[in-house]
Amino acid sequence: MRKALSFVLISVFLVVALLGTVSCKATKGTLQEVTYNLGTEPATIDPALSQGIPEANVILQVFDGLTRIDKNNMPQPAIAKSWVISDDQKTYTFTLRDASWTDGTPITAYDFEYAWIRALSPETASQYAYQLYYVKGGEAFNMSIKSGTKYYVQAVDAKGNPVTKSVGGKDVAVPDMTKEIDPSKDVGVTALDAKTLQVVLESPTVYFLNLTAFPTLMPVCKAVVSTNDKWAADVTNFVTDGPFKLTEWSHNDKMTFVKNPTYWDKDTVKLSKITYLMVTDESTALSMFQNGQMDVGSTVPLSELPKLVASGDAKIFPYLGTYYYMFNVTKKPFDDVRVRKALTLAIDRNAIATSITQGGQVPALAYVPNGIADAVAGSDFRTVGGTFYKDADIAAAKALLAEAGYPDGKGFPAFTLLYNTSNAHKSIAEAIQQMWSKNLGISCTLKVEEWGVYLDDRNNLNYQVARAGWIGDYMDPNTFLDMFVTNGGNNGTGWSNKTYDDLISKAKVTTDPVARMATLHDAEKILMTDLPIMPIYFYTNPVLITKHVMNFYQSTLGFVDWKNAYME
Repeated sequence: MRKALSFVLISVFLVVALLGTVSCKATKGTLQEVTYNLGTEPATIDPALSQGIPEANVILQVFDGLTRIDKNNMPQPAIAKSWVISDDQKTYTFTLRDASWTDGTPITAYDFEYAWIRALSPETASQYAYQLYYVKGGEAFNMSIKSGTKYYVQAVDAKGNPVTKSVGGKDVAVPDMTKEIDPSKDVGVTALDAKTLQVVLESPTVYFLNLTAFPTLMPVCKAVVSTNDKWAADVTNFVTDGPFKLTEWSHNDKMTFVKNPTYWDKDTVKLSKITYLMVTDESTALSMFQNGQMDVGSTVPLSELPKLVASGDAKIFPYLGTYYYMFNVTKKPFDDVRVRKALTLAIDRNAIATSITQGGQVPALAYVPNGIADAVAGSDFRTVGGTFYKDADIAAAKALLAEAGYPDGKGFPAFTLLYNTSNAHKSIAEAIQQMWSKNLGISCTLKVEEWGVYLDDRNNLNYQVARAGWIGDYMDPNTFLDMFVTNGGNNGTGWSNKTYDDLISKAKVTTDPVARMATLHDAEKILMTDLPIMPIYFYTNPVLITKHVMNFYQSTLGFVDWKNAYME
């Protein structure tokens, strides 16, 4: 997803696309209701379990964190009215304002402490728990093993390798019963009292205040969540603290939000109602937009995009992300790097960008996209890092495949390419299917799944090759690179490389910006040498939008925030 920024050493500004004038007032008498096409059913609306843009664009309307990202791309006080940072930049002490949950009960520091510990708990199995690894003891707790009512560090042998045992045919981690982890003592998030939250970090993290606005770090109402496992399954028990309140959820159809009367900053909110649609077919969504049935749409038919942009019915926003395919390296033949590289070199990214997507996308010859500053002022990480392979290098692709034992594709097993429901994903998959067939002599079957099922299959390595996309969580290369550490929550490939893991760990504690960026460049080189993923293009974000929607903005991270929007 994603996501997450002083911001002197690292450029952490989320470039936000704004429409309308901030100082304008809504026209008197204008109905303050907007309809938006989310494009899919969100897989969850539980902040701890959120892992995609659809989920985030629900959660950010109904929750407020310690901070909230403003239209100028900076973290501003939200539930935290102020904070103090220690001289060593590792301890943050937040003072909370008077604010309420939608059920009228006060929001306390204990709710934040509970929410963060819950997201880190190994029982929760949050894909984004690693966003809290910056907190002291967070990673150790998340990687711990529960035995009875207690948590323990995993046992290791004399060589430092994790100890496992076979249970039901599966390897299960063995706890070291001499090394207990008590989250209330060993994790650096503590409610000092109802209005004071203290957070101790493992090391200085310049974008930490932006992370406190990220979905995974949203508070949840302890009194509700701790007593009801199904609290986020429907609107009945969905207690939140954001500018809007979810009042209706008709699954796979729509969501309805109304202005939250208990919101601490309710006077800023102009919209009285937001309707989210879940129309997956881009052509259907366009027809609804043209018929006045929606005001803003997150999906645009690729074939219609140039015409829609020319007419003013669509706008292309910057988007800090990479569209790629992922290989399940635990399955043959994708355990062979020569095969992965052959498939990577055999596609024509420029043809995909110019003939299929047609939205200004840039062919990706590396993983981290353009738009993130490097250590030297005015430099870009991608420009400094350069490219790692040629586009459509067919001769090299054929040679690699032959070297792997499949000359001209002979003997190469048929495989399945998985993607989630979208005409755009389908068109890209069909094009790549044809390129692999023509250029390498190999064949694959296309398989489409709805968003939730697709995520489950990816997370469980129940695929061979799958479509993926990653939008940055914050404006730093680390947001793209740390996901591929061994057993990372969003790794999803089965790939593991100790040197890579060590470099990512080193970057997290390196305070010198030049040395830190050099370490991240070294990590990307390893990723692009082993190629557990196949970058295709760097995203842009086409959006359907009517001229009556004012102050709509969407960050380069893909997050939509309706708090300041209104209809004119």
